Amino acid sequence: MTLGCLMVDVAGRSLLPEDRAVLEHPLIGGVILFTRNYDSPEQLAALVAEIRAVRSPPLLVAVDHEGGRVQRFRPGFTLLPPMRRFGREYDMDRSQGRALARDAGWLIGAELRALGIDLAFAPVVDLEYGVSEVIGDRALHADPAAVAELAGAVMAGMREAGMSATAKHFPGHGAVVLDSHIALPVDRRDYVDLEAELTPYRRLIANGLPSVMMAHVVFQAVDPMPASLSRRWVGDVLRGELGFQGAVFTDDLSMAGAAAFGGVIARVRLALAAGCDMLLLCNARAAVHEVLDGLQRTPEPVSSLRLARLHGHGATGAGVHRELRASPRWLRTSAALERARDARPVLRLEGDA
Repeated sequence: MTLGCLMVDVAGRSLLPEDRAVLEHPLIGGVILFTRNYDSPEQLAALVAEIRAVRSPPLLVAVDHEGGRVQRFRPGFTLLPPMRRFGREYDMDRSQGRALARDAGWLIGAELRALGIDLAFAPVVDLEYGVSEVIGDRALHADPAAVAELAGAVMAGMREAGMSATAKHFPGHGAVVLDSHIALPVDRRDYVDLEAELTPYRRLIANGLPSVMMAHVVFQAVDPMPASLSRRWVGDVLRGELGFQGAVFTDDLSMAGAAAFGGVIARVRLALAAGCDMLLLCNARAAVHEVLDGLQRTPEPVSSLRLARLHGHGATGAGVHRELRASPRWLRTSAALERARDARPVLRLEGDA
């Protein structure tokens, strides 16, 4: 059985019979985990093993794990700083900022891979414009060249740890005020004015970016559809102009930024027609059943191959996690990132160099 096109959630800290029945469906390709699915490293390792045993090849297992406000697993994991911290370090010392970002990527990948997680949906590649509360300190920097450098360092660290990076939210969520979880953001800039947003993606793609998550943002001058449902953005720009060959994820199709475009099956069909490989549908089990019952689709071989390449590498298990946390590299890296997390922002006065 190949990987299907839907990534869904599960109810709790172990699989219920209903969860298993959903995950066995051929349209399912992955599972995204949340805080409610986590109690301890040992429990998480057991849950991931349960999920992986449902299907062959195993379903992809993912989590939002960026640091700062967006880190689903906390006890037993290093508490990471928000990504903006790496941008501030970069402003003071570029080499140190890049090194810290790479360390963060390695630590994210190493801690999650030790317990069997395939994907952390990171890094955030949105630019910091100072207007989006939902992005805010999740953004690395305001300068696209700095974002490209720092995101590339995070990606390299994750790759070293055996995990693929997912850059988000293409083409950019940082310049809109509204939060796509609860509303439909609209960016009214012309396409030529969006080059800054595309610059980090151009550089990351040139360095082998494995996957991208689309934004539920309408770029009105480009397409009336949100980027996540847009053939123009996925097919023409991301795949065509930028030459991206990796996997394309939607953001959660149950979010308000997508819900304005029809029922759940209509949204799924729009995302697939746009060229997305895997569609997130989270915290909406009734909608999942509606899609599984109502959508007829044969897995696309190319999409299945792109997704299969995202499986993580290396040994996994609670024992591996304990060994990792006793290793000199983990001790050194975790301490450095916790110092960065706890550091006070540097106050620069007007006229300072």
